[in-house]
Amino acid sequence: MLNKTKSGAIALIIAASMTPLAAHADAAKDIVIAGRALTFLENGPTGKVVMGVVFDPSKPASVAEKNAVMAAIGGGLAAGGVTLTGKAIEAGDASGAAGVGALFVTTGANGGAVVSAAKAKKIITIGSDVSCATSGACVMSVSGDPKVEIVVSRSAAAAAGAVFKAAFRMMIREV
Repeated sequence: MLNKTKSGAIALIIAASMTPLAAHADAAKDIVIAGRALTFLENGPTGKVVMGVVFDPSKPASVAEKNAVMAAIGGGLAAGGVTLTGKAIEAGDASGAAGVGALFVTTGANGGAVVSAAKAKKIITIGSDVSCATSGACVMSVSGDPKVEIVVSRSAAAAAGAVFKAAFRMMIREV
């Protein structure tokens, strides 16, 4: 009986530890969509773009998403007219983020410090959680599963000085 209980507990721990990773299994799709979306900015970036990946180290799901995004970017990920490289940034250190062309905000890491830092530096913020854009914390949210969906916050875009090309605006949902 004790062995069955131990086996069950071990299986439960393994399953629970894998859940955050499964939730971000499509990080590669999301980051490619984010990179291509950057190319639709008026006077947007081209060539090599450093994508800051903002995460909250106290939230396992945020850390798991950061790990998945960084793995998807690897040593460089071509997406449209840009090649993304990643730089992990703790949410509390977002105000010191230097040399980044955009910030990918992981789920749960879109606190006031991140939003303030991005607005002050006029940095585009992108998240995979639609609530990041609908709340105005991110300029846009991207998702590639089950279909491509891009949501843009008008207020966050205006605060960051982001203007999107007309062709892009036909493909997105603005809030």
